[in-house]
This record gives sequence, structure tokens and C-alpha cells, in this order.
Amino acid sequence: MSAISEVFAECRRDKRAAFIPFLSAGDPNLQTTGSLLQALVMGGADIIELGVPFSDPIADGPVIQSASVRALEAGTSLSGILRLVARQRDRLGVPVVLFTYYNPIHVRGVENFAEQAASSGVDGVLCVDLPPDEAGEFIQAMRQHNLDTIFLLAPTSTRDRIAKVQASSTGFVYYVSRTGVTGDQGALPKELVKQARRLRRKLHHPLAVGFGINTPEQVAAVAKVADGVVVGSALVKLVAEHGASPRLAAVLEERVRQLTAPLR
Repeated sequence: MSAISEVFAECRRDKRAAFIPFLSAGDPNLQTTGSLLQALVMGGADIIELGVPFSDPIADGPVIQSASVRALEAGTSLSGILRLVARQRDRLGVPVVLFTYYNPIHVRGVENFAEQAASSGVDGVLCVDLPPDEAGEFIQAMRQHNLDTIFLLAPTSTRDRIAKVQASSTGFVYYVSRTGVTGDQGALPKELVKQARRLRRKLHHPLAVGFGINTPEQVAAVAKVADGVVVGSALVKLVAEHGASPRLAAVLEERVRQLTAPLR
């Protein structure tokens, strides 16, 4: 079993969903990101999604787009992110998933990326704009280096797409709770419970749900129908609001504790 699979197995034994926070690497800078990763773990993270900033996102809403701009302006690079993971990995004690677009991987070379990611301690990769239909080279390289490949499903996914994602994914499947981009929403989609339950019956892998989950109450609701709960924009927004404060890590840890409280 991969480290990610082991986390879901342990959470299953504990009869709870895994908590998966997302942060944009390099916002406000990579040195600070290191301390924020520790804060996520102290607050109760089971798996961490670390976003690779990209200049032309298609799935990220305004909050994460702005974080990517700040990170790129601070000089954040994929190489720097991999070095950060290598420094932090043993101290974290939880799996790290890179959340990226395909272009940075393509520029580096798929095989080179897979080798460097694995040697840095990355556990899985979610390439948001790479559909499973076109991911053969990517999947093969990831498998050779024991990296989990995580693909997306959405409310609009067809039966054929669900089958392809099931066949191409390892670790878990990420279900986008709504059409559109990441960001805050006042309430969870009305059909989310029904859709998540339907997918869990069809998938052999754990199902994590993200996009628009912001409050402990929403975490609790999603945890009833999913194996994992992803919170991103709410935490990235917190980093933006307190980025200049020496208490940033403490504020983030406390917020994660609040969000994970329903799972404990």
C-alpha cells in the first residue's frame, strides 16, 4: 500500500474521513510555506495538497489565482517546491500530494519530474488539466516511481469518464463538488450527497470531495458521504489575510483544528 492508501485505511478503521488541506506553495514565500506545512499537521491534517503556482490556471478561483501570482513574484519554482518537500517530508509524517498543471511537468520532462518528485518525498500527483485519456506517459512514469496518480471527477462526469478515472487513479479519486472554479460558497450543492454516494458505490478507490468547503459544518456534512474532505481556498485566503503576521502559522493551525473538530 502507498502512504496515501495507508492513511485512508487508518481513517476507515477509525470510522472517520481524512482531512486534506490545500496550500499554495510559495505564498507568501517558500520559507514561510515550510512552517505552514507544520501548522497543518499540528492542526490535524491527514494528507497535504501542495499547489504548484502556475501563470495560466483554469480550475483555480480568484483566491488561489492571487496566491499563485504572489508565489511566482516571490520567485517560487517547481525545483524550489521539491527541495522544500525534501526538507520537510520526514518532519511532517503525512503524505504530500502535488496539485499542479501539466505544463510545468511537460517542460521538465515527465520522467525527470517523476524521478525528482519521488526522490523529494512526494507521494502523489494531481495534474488538474490532464485527463486520463491523454495521461498514458504520465501514469507510466508515476507508476515506475511509486507515485500515486489522482484524477478528477465532476458532477458532469459521464459513466465512461468515471470508468476511466477509476482505472487510472491510485491513492484516491478527487470529486469536484460543483462545476466551475475553486472558492467560497454559501452552501453545499443540493445534489452533493446523492452524487457522492453514487460514486462511492462505483469506485474501488477512496473518494475525496473538494471545491467550496469552508466551514466545520460543511466538513461534517461532506465527511458523512466521502472518505476525504479537501479544504483549500478558505486556508489560502487566511494566509493572504495574515501573511505579514508573525502569528500566521498559529492562526492557520487553529483554523485547521476548528475544521477537523467534526472528524475527531
